[in-house]
Amino acid sequence: MIEPLHTELLQLAHEAARRAGELLRDGRPADLAVAATKSSPIDVVTEMDIAAEKLITSLIAEHRPDDGFLGEEGASSEGTSGIRWVVDPLDGTVNYLYGLPTWAVSIAAQQDGETVVGVVAIPLRGETCHAVRGRGAWASGGWVGERRLACRPSPPLDQALVSTGFNYVTKVKTHQADVAQRLIPLVRDIRRSGSAAVDLCDVAAGRLDGYYERGLHAWDLAAGDLIAREAGALTGGRPGERPTGDLAVAASPGVFEPLQRLLEEFGAWHD
Repeated sequence: MIEPLHTELLQLAHEAARRAGELLRDGRPADLAVAATKSSPIDVVTEMDIAAEKLITSLIAEHRPDDGFLGEEGASSEGTSGIRWVVDPLDGTVNYLYGLPTWAVSIAAQQDGETVVGVVAIPLRGETCHAVRGRGAWASGGWVGERRLACRPSPPLDQALVSTGFNYVTKVKTHQADVAQRLIPLVRDIRRSGSAAVDLCDVAAGRLDGYYERGLHAWDLAAGDLIAREAGALTGGRPGERPTGDLAVAASPGVFEPLQRLLEEFGAWHD
């Protein structure tokens, strides 16, 4: 049985993700423009990122005023309850800006520093994935009820479909392209969706055999990492480490180690 606190956190995360997803899906202006930039002129924020984060944090704070927040668009507070919400209100902003469908709302709840609940809503797929620590990963969408997620049986690495992402800083992106060029001949193929949260859920759902990326932040990873692990995937960073901004890797168990080993050999974590 899920403990009552985790049930409460899951229900609240679902509601916040649903409302934010509806806002982003139905409220996107035809003349949507860049409101600000972050790490580079092509790393963008739109007015809708900001509005979605405000909706999420306001809703959660209304129900749990003592919790802390870490949000991509600036929400930051320590809180006093031992619960911190890690929020990416719009993961895949460039996709959203261009009208591409692969973007998501990612909300995680951490208890004393450990992620215990994760919800990723992918509105234009009509899907929401969620996990509670120790209770498996699940999805709802264009089917009746919920279905349990499980990563794919592990193929040999040369038959693995792997996804990655690229940084918006030119020097980093150039190195990432070099790593991908070395990896491509050694796997089935490489995909690039533009949303870390979606990629992690796709590993969980068996749509990808593996995923890796450099330069992610806590809000990119928190919910999707839990969902992937609860679906049976392994996640980590450099060998022996947890996922960090240097490197995040998620894959089915038989793909994880050889993929991680190659990424270490190729220096995927540095320029």
